[in-house]
Amino acid sequence: VQLQASGGGLVQAGGSLRLSCAASGRTFSRYFMGWFRQAPGKEREFVARISWTGGNTYYADSVKGRFTISRDNAKNTVYLQMNSLKPEDTAVYYCAAVESLGLGRGRSPNEYDYWGQGTQVTVSS
Repeated sequence: VQLQASGGGLVQAGGSLRLSCAASGRTFSRYFMGWFRQAPGKEREFVARISWTGGNTYYADSVKGRFTISRDNAKNTVYLQMNSLKPEDTAVYYCAAVESLGLGRGRSPNEYDYWGQGTQVTVSS
């Protein structure tokens, strides 16, 4: 499956952005989808992930209550709605896909087989 992330940009603290990740290739609905982010000089970190049907979601503590992951299988797209953004949310955001989760339950980047190219999110103070 090929993934294309979009929707990043520059926003002031407290603002909102919605990221999209469009998938093509294999059956999108068979994949768990995750969002990760990587700030300069830091390791790639888990943000959120969603199950095949969208009925099960999981978030990093740092974004819980502010970010919402969702998916539209008819459009082969997963979204990340980001509200109340903070400067520490600044990073390149990546979407990723995997057919079945490993022991990390989708929280480790090593569990994912397919990655999008990343989209830059910059939050100014």
